Amino acid sequence: MDLIKRVTQHFNDSANLKLTLANELAAPIAMAAEKMFQCLLNEGKILACGNGGSAADAQHFAAELLNRFEMERPPLAAIALTTDSSTLTSIANDYHYNEVFSKQVRGLGHSRDVLLAISTSGNSANVIEAIKAAHEREMSVVALTGKGGGQMAELLDGNDVHICVNSKVTARIQEVHLLVLHCLCDAIDCILLGVEE
Repeated sequence: MDLIKRVTQHFNDSANLKLTLANELAAPIAMAAEKMFQCLLNEGKILACGNGGSAADAQHFAAELLNRFEMERPPLAAIALTTDSSTLTSIANDYHYNEVFSKQVRGLGHSRDVLLAISTSGNSANVIEAIKAAHEREMSVVALTGKGGGQMAELLDGNDVHICVNSKVTARIQEVHLLVLHCLCDAIDCILLGVEE
């Protein structure tokens, strides 16, 4: 097996997908950034959730907002619903794993907040339940998906934003998801700080 060729192919596939999707995803990313900025401006917060690599992305995004991205600015209100092991395990044990995010959304979410729902397949049951709970709380949803958006795409309404990575390869979807999250952080900072370029 030629591992050098295989590694190079991963780099090429990742870069090509990102370049292919740049024009398609730029508008929904900009819409999501505006929605998140308005949420934060109105003293709302962003709740983020996902499983596995998407859980890591939710935590990564919350950390970039709470601490900082690339520019100095005040901390911004964001919570990853994936980090409190006592809460997650008690809900999973006492109720069902499908409710680990939705119960948190019902307890922490308000109408001025935004839910960032991340799933490469769009079919993660607990993320789907979180979207339903967010809608019950009159929250907006930014859905970050792949593979056509799955069941999550069917739940979204006119107040939500869907950023769907048109790929069937989980690793490639996750790589684009990270770039999308960095674009959101950068856009929020630029709006907040009045950066022109």
